This record gives sequence, C-alpha cells and structure tokens, in this order.
Amino acid sequence: MLRARISSRWIVGLVPLSAAVVLLGARTTKPGRATAPSRADTSSAQLIARGRYQVLSHGCGGCHGGLDDPSAHGWLAGVETDDQVFEVGACTPLHPDTKPCLKTYPRNLTPDNETGLGRFTERQIFNALRYGLRPEETPDVEITSTTPGQGNFPMHPRYLAPPMPWTDWRHMDDSELWAIAAYLKRAVKPVHNRVPESEGPPDFWASAYTKLAGPYPAKPFPTENERALDSSGSDK
Repeated sequence: MLRARISSRWIVGLVPLSAAVVLLGARTTKPGRATAPSRADTSSAQLIARGRYQVLSHGCGGCHGGLDDPSAHGWLAGVETDDQVFEVGACTPLHPDTKPCLKTYPRNLTPDNETGLGRFTERQIFNALRYGLRPEETPDVEITSTTPGQGNFPMHPRYLAPPMPWTDWRHMDDSELWAIAAYLKRAVKPVHNRVPESEGPPDFWASAYTKLAGPYPAKPFPTENERALDSSGSDK
C-alpha cells in the first residue's frame, strides 16, 4: 500500500485550523427521506450481494484492509501497519515537517462490537456514508436536513476524517448505501482490532468540508456545464 501522505484537495483550506466550529450545513437544500428497506428486503441475499459489490467496486479494502480480496487477511479490519496511516494537513511529501500534520487511521469496518461497527446500527452507518457524520457521535435517527439543528442534523456535527470520500459517496442511491450498511453489519466476520482514534482539528473537519464539499443534492441536470440530449443522441 502507499504511504498515505495526502497532498490532494484535502490540504487546501485546512490551514489555519480554527478553534471555532464552522458548520457545513449552511445550505438549506433538503435531502430526500432515507427510508430504510423493509425487513424482507434487508434479509435478502440480493441486498447483501449488492452491498458487497459496492464495497469492492469502491475500493474500501484499499484503505481499510484486504485491498480488493475479501478472502485476504485483515479484510476491512482497519489499520494493522504504519503503511495504512494517512497524514493530512499542511504537510506534503516534499515538506513533511510542515504543521499541522494530522494522522488519520482507516477504521475497523467489521461488525466487532468493541472495536468495529458492531455497536452501531445500519442507520448510523447509512448516515455516516450520506452525511459524513461520525457514528459514535451521531444517534440512530433519520436525518431529513443538512442544516445544523434541523431535521435531526446535529447542531455541532463531527465528521469522518479524510481521506474517507463520503462527499462523493453521498450521491449514491439510498438503496446502495443501505446495501453497504447491511453487508458490513451482517455479512463480514467480526475482527477484534482496535484502531487508534484519528487526529483532527478543533472543529473536526467542519471548516474543511464547508470549503470543499459541493452542494447536496447536486444541482439538477443539465447545469450550465452540461447539455441534454434527445432520444436520438442529438443536442436538444
């Protein structure tokens, strides 16, 4: 695996790290209702297979363990070696001593009750993928808004540490995110592996996501940068 010193878009806007809480949810756009699948749906092998496909095709194992091989040692069990630790902030491979330089650790995604996702509900996992909210600090509630303090969105949200790309994952269909949650909770064997807590700025990434995250839901198609085609494939 790569030594994950990040010098990508996550660096931009992370410095200075303000102690004030900057709220991501200044947008007033309301997401659709994230209705959980029915009991029959959530028990189906088809749902689990769909979740497994999403986990594999989105490269979860590349950071969380096992690469793209569910039969590999440490599949989704989180950090086991220093090579899986990410360094985020002002530091870059060319300037490793630049501060801040915060360490983040891909967490244990197996359903172990003490060290993994076993103590969280599928809705908490869904909310982490849709809204980037840390499940250990966000209750098991349906969220219907992105405005802090409204629609069960936390007044002071604490977000997953980068480089977890939840800002991209949130645009996935509800059914896909529920399938991922079902796969992680029910179809992965629990592994007891306690991963260190990721380091974070005082606002725990709220200011970074405020600056970098695009709107959710995305603006309707077509935007000024897109064009609609008719049924023949020609411009309208």
